[in-house]
Order: sequence, then C-alpha cells, then structure tokens
Amino acid sequence: MHDNKQSTTMHAQPGKVYRSELTPVTFLRRSAEVYPARVAIVHGARRYTYAQLQERVNRLASRLRAVGLRKGERIAFLCPNIPALLEAHFGVPAAGGVLVAINSRLSTQEIGQILAHSGARMLFVDHELLPAVAPLNLDIELVRVDDSGAPDDPYEDFLAAGTPEPMESWLVDEEDIISLNYTSGTTGQPKGVMYTHRGGYLNALGEVIEMGMHNETVYLWTLPMFHCNGWCFPWAVVAVGGTQVCLRRFEPAAVWRVIAEERVSHYCGAPTVHLGLVNDPNARPLERTVTAGVAAAPPSPSLLAQMKALNLRPIHVYGLTETYGPHTVCAEHPHWRELPNDEHARLLSRQGQGYVTAELARVVDIGMRDVPRDGQTIGEVVMRGNNVMAGYYAAPEATATAFRGGWFHSGDLGVWHPDGYIELRDRLKDIIISGGENISTIEVEQAIVSHPAVLECAVVAIPDAKWGERPKAFVTLKPGQSASAADLIAHCRARLAHFKAPDTIEFGELPKTSTGKVQKYALREREWVGREKRVN
Repeated sequence: MHDNKQSTTMHAQPGKVYRSELTPVTFLRRSAEVYPARVAIVHGARRYTYAQLQERVNRLASRLRAVGLRKGERIAFLCPNIPALLEAHFGVPAAGGVLVAINSRLSTQEIGQILAHSGARMLFVDHELLPAVAPLNLDIELVRVDDSGAPDDPYEDFLAAGTPEPMESWLVDEEDIISLNYTSGTTGQPKGVMYTHRGGYLNALGEVIEMGMHNETVYLWTLPMFHCNGWCFPWAVVAVGGTQVCLRRFEPAAVWRVIAEERVSHYCGAPTVHLGLVNDPNARPLERTVTAGVAAAPPSPSLLAQMKALNLRPIHVYGLTETYGPHTVCAEHPHWRELPNDEHARLLSRQGQGYVTAELARVVDIGMRDVPRDGQTIGEVVMRGNNVMAGYYAAPEATATAFRGGWFHSGDLGVWHPDGYIELRDRLKDIIISGGENISTIEVEQAIVSHPAVLECAVVAIPDAKWGERPKAFVTLKPGQSASAADLIAHCRARLAHFKAPDTIEFGELPKTSTGKVQKYALREREWVGREKRVN
C-alpha cells in the first residue's frame, strides 16, 4: 500500500501532454458527459441515469473525505449485487481510498479476519447481512445499507451529506492500489490480493473487447460483484456507457424475467449458474443472442447444446483472483460452430490464451522451460502482464513465492496444444473451485480436526454435476471415540461458511507414504477414476 501523503495532482502528469494516469474512475466521468440521460443502473423499480450515478458517486467520495479518509485507507463493503456496491467501485477510489468488497457468504469469523487484516477504516453493510457482523463488536464506523433508495436509508443519508461536485484527484501513480480482494489460498488464512488502478482500467477494457460490449450493452448481475471486483465488469460496462441490472440474489425464474423485461445482452457466472438457467421451467429460446461468460469450469457438451438451443452464446474464460478474474479466453473460431456438439464442446473446454490486454500464458516445467506444445506434456500454467495482481497485501514472502521466476504461478497444471491454446488437467494447489468459489482444503481439514473425536483428516475435490467440484472429507476417528458424518458436517458449518463444508465424509484409515505423509493424490485418483482431467 502507499502512504497517506495527500496530493492535488490530477490524472495528467505535469508537463506530459501525451500521458495521463490510467484509472477506471475516468470511465464514469466520460460516460456521464457523453450519455448523461442514459440509464446506468436498474434495480427493481429504481433507475439511475449516468448523470445521477456520477452525482451519487461524487457524494460518496466527498463524504468519505469529510469523515477523515486518508489516501490509501481501506473502505469495506459487505453487500449483495446492489447499487451501493456498484457505486463503491467508483466512489471509494475517487475519494483516494481502497475498496475491500467482502464475500457475503463468509462466516462471522472470516469476515472479522478480513476486516482486521485489511485494517478497514469503515464498513458499509447490507441490512440482511448485519447478523453476520453483529458478534464482532467492531470498533470502526459502520453504515447500514437498507437498499431502499429512500431518504431514511442510512446509506442514502450518508450520501446526502456529501457534495455532488467531483473531488480533486489524489491519484499520483496508476500503480496505486484500487482494491483488495481476499482469497483463502492454500493455508486457509485470508490473503489480500492487490489490484491497481492501471490493472482495473486495462482488465475492464479487456472485458469490453472479449465479451463484445458496446453502448447498448445491458449487463445482468448474476456473478457476485464481490468476486474479483465482479471481474472488473462494474468498470467495464460504465466504460462503454452500458446499463447494469442489479439482482440481490440469483434466482433462475427472476433472471429469465429480467432478461426479457430489460433486454439483457450479457451476463456471467460459473457453470452452476448456467445449469440453473437452462433447466428452469421458465427457460425459452430467446429472440436475440445473449452472451454468457463462463468460468470456473468449461461448458459440458450437454450444457453447450442447451445454451445454443436457447440462443445463449457461451464465452469460456479462465483466471484467478490474482489475475483480476479472467486472464485467458477460449476465443471461438467460426468454423467450430458447424461441428458436432461434442467436438465443439471439446474445443471450447480449453482455457485458450491471454486477453488482448494481457500477455500470453505459458505452460512450464519445474525449470521454467516451456513444455512441448503436444497437448500431452503437463506443466504449470504461469502468467504475467497487466492483469496480474501487484502482490499480496502485507505478505512479501507469499508474493515472492507466487512471483518466482518473474511469472505468476497459478498452481494449475495443464497442457499446451499445437494451436497455442492451453488446457487445464489438474491442480497443484489444494484448492477446490465450487460454483466459482475457492475452498481451501487445508482450512476445511483444520475445522474438522478441531472436533474432539477426530484423529486426522484429508479433504479433496470430487466432481459434482451442479457445482463442478465439491469437498469430500476422509476421516480417521480417535480410538474409542464416535462421531457421525452429520455431526462433523454440522461442526464444520459452525466454523466456516456453509459452502465450504463437505457434503460427504468417508471414515477409515488414510493412505500414507513410508514417512507418514497422507497421500491425497491417491484419494483424488480414486474419486476421479475414468476422467481424463482432475479438474471440473
């Protein structure tokens, strides 16, 4: 992070007519100037034009400064996909602060860890999520967000005390931090992934290019906005002057209704989102094509066929929290669409290559040498470039490990095809990606082992038709002790977010090496037998 020294320097560097510092905040300034009357946000009956959105963002920014925000201080938001969180993506950095958008599915303890680690100065929390923070006894200022838009909403009252005029920018360097996004990592401890103004700006433009967005784009929020800053779509849609439709929660029937009513052109999500939509009773073929970003797992042949029948066009992307969300895209070649569904899906299932705004990904061996492009030799996927994080906040050793050899190490194992596209085959890290959410196996293991009847435990990913992957726990009980699978799952749920708890527990001895190390690979192999890949 940068120090708290204030500066009145504007985005343009003194004496440099040919350069201004890149920040996605400028997207709103331009769209409010060019499209002031265009609808920027839809949320139920509420509509905000670009002129109104800019005024609300200015009020948020000015109010944050008025309460004493210093440059680089962290402002946390714990909200679903509502206008307040969208406004925070512009208002917090416009004020000179750093946005911390917290996963609304986390437990009270996990939320507390993030607030403490980030050193957040303030927390804006949605009224439905207040019970999750109430036990924390926070000593920082808390602003309740009722999501009503009414004057008596505490968030609206907070904005009303601000000024509609823009704040003079404190941005000096485009590599200043714009946000912290927390990921569990392999240790289970929260790690703050640092995004920069420059990275947010360029990755947003990457989304514009790869997803084919323009000034008539209507983007529906089915992807959690807290996840990788919504893959930078809060900034991307504003960059083109499009409309963002907010939904507090994902409900397939509501999505189909909104797609029709608002003439939605784009949405994104993990495969489970798309599966929920195509299998909903309200699913009907659309008159116009809707672009659907797919990540966390590739589309299966059956899902692809269902989406095509409904006029949904999938774009398969791949990345991590450490890469602002998507880093690569499986750019579709026109002739693929004429192929049988199975062959089409096989080609689309690959992770592809880097975004226009990124660098090409590599697959390397342990010596950082490129593996042969034969589609068979396995190596680790590494990335670098504009949409790789600046590092982990307050964790220089973890950053150095992730950046060894001058590249970001994804922890994903893959192959390199002759046409240059990469394809994942397995995970090097003990991370499960379930419905687009990261789950640390070590974190789950620690929660289960804390039960007094458990001697030892190993957790691995198993394939799941709905969520892609789910955790399964293998447990050895202490001699003379007893506990049921339901007991251990409940124990785990009491300590972690519910989506992290295993659905299945198998009791017995764990396979080990001669030195006593648990062979988790053997457990994974058993669960994934008959499958070419060890990721789903």
